[in-house]
Amino acid sequence: MHRQRIDGAPSSTVAQVERPVRLWASLGAGLVTGASDDDPSGIATYAQAGAAFGYGLGWTLLLTYPLMVVIQEISARIGRVTGQGIAGNLRKHYPNGVLQGIVALVLLANTLNLGADLGAMAHASQLLWPSAPTWLWVVFFGLLCTAAQLLLSHERYVRVLKWMTLSLLSYFLVLMVVHIEWGAMLHGILLPHWPRSRNAWLMIIAVLGTTISPYLFFWQATQEAEDTKTDPLRVPLKRRPSQGRSALARIRFDTLIGMGLSNLVGLAILITTAATLPAAGITEVRTAADAALALRPLAGDFAFALFAFGIIGTGLLAVPVLAGSAAYALGEARGWPVGLTRKPRQAKAFYATIAAATLLGAVANVLELNPMKALVWAAVINGIVSVPIMVLLMRMAVNPSIMGKFRISSAGSALGWTATAVMAAAGAGWLIASL
Repeated sequence: MHRQRIDGAPSSTVAQVERPVRLWASLGAGLVTGASDDDPSGIATYAQAGAAFGYGLGWTLLLTYPLMVVIQEISARIGRVTGQGIAGNLRKHYPNGVLQGIVALVLLANTLNLGADLGAMAHASQLLWPSAPTWLWVVFFGLLCTAAQLLLSHERYVRVLKWMTLSLLSYFLVLMVVHIEWGAMLHGILLPHWPRSRNAWLMIIAVLGTTISPYLFFWQATQEAEDTKTDPLRVPLKRRPSQGRSALARIRFDTLIGMGLSNLVGLAILITTAATLPAAGITEVRTAADAALALRPLAGDFAFALFAFGIIGTGLLAVPVLAGSAAYALGEARGWPVGLTRKPRQAKAFYATIAAATLLGAVANVLELNPMKALVWAAVINGIVSVPIMVLLMRMAVNPSIMGKFRISSAGSALGWTATAVMAAAGAGWLIASL
């Protein structure tokens, strides 16, 4: 005799629904979120850190790993428990002024990031195929990323994003062909030193901002919430607490792997540029293309091509995530129908926001700005914007009216507040160094 069905699913199935069966199948929102963190903005930031400071800032990527894991896990937990993204929960539980201010900051940071990423992808493409002008590549990538979100079903789109994470492997291959001073590298990674210059503080907050970014919070939360709408066996945990243990275990595993991959790729890029560029007298890379081009005489054509392809591949992964997270934030704040699971005719404003954010990012490239500085400054802005959002995330994560019995533990709360304090301290350190 079958046990009683709950919400249309046998209880025996409910207990097993989120138990990982295969490594690849058990990875999802956490993997894609972590991989999209290594967008062209991140690549540029890590490359500039290696060029300007050698191995000296490698320790920042060890520091950020546990911090970004706990913040991303909290974001995912909020989405899985409530069935809503971060903006949706802010709209429900916090004053409207707080909600609108946070959404405005996210839209600003994401649009700047989109413009910087599209420009970097265009410059990298021009290195490989120089006959096409930069503006044409910007338009092509903007249209391609927007069309993928409009035309592909949610299930197929998520599968595409998961497979695109493999483009990150190119940076491990590049690392294998350069000569590394292991003693200096280990010293830079394992023995942090207190920076004194404004430029060093600027780079630290850029690294923190590109690894702990607001769009990552919103994306992972909304993807977990989306799954509760598309998978009949996944229901918001506040409605079906029996799934809690397996759901939270899957989220933690997915997040640990995704953020681990993100930081290992960041380290690979920083080590590659630190091992090659300073020795050749190159301490600044003016464009994203220059980061790849500078490697050509130092590490060969293979490393050059892989680095350039990596910029394009990670951009194709990150641009939809940036535009999508902006649309989720604005749509939930306005109470629109949102979600990539909906057809464009069912969520016109949501998809219009995706297209508008991508278009604004493309238009930003007509301005005469240094593309590499635009990338680094996009990371700096992310680092500053993330602090108030992290404060609200922590408040939501311990709020019983939002999380019910799935509030985070005392240890998780301590680590989350530590991550918030580190981000705030980095920004304060940069301001003090600027005086």
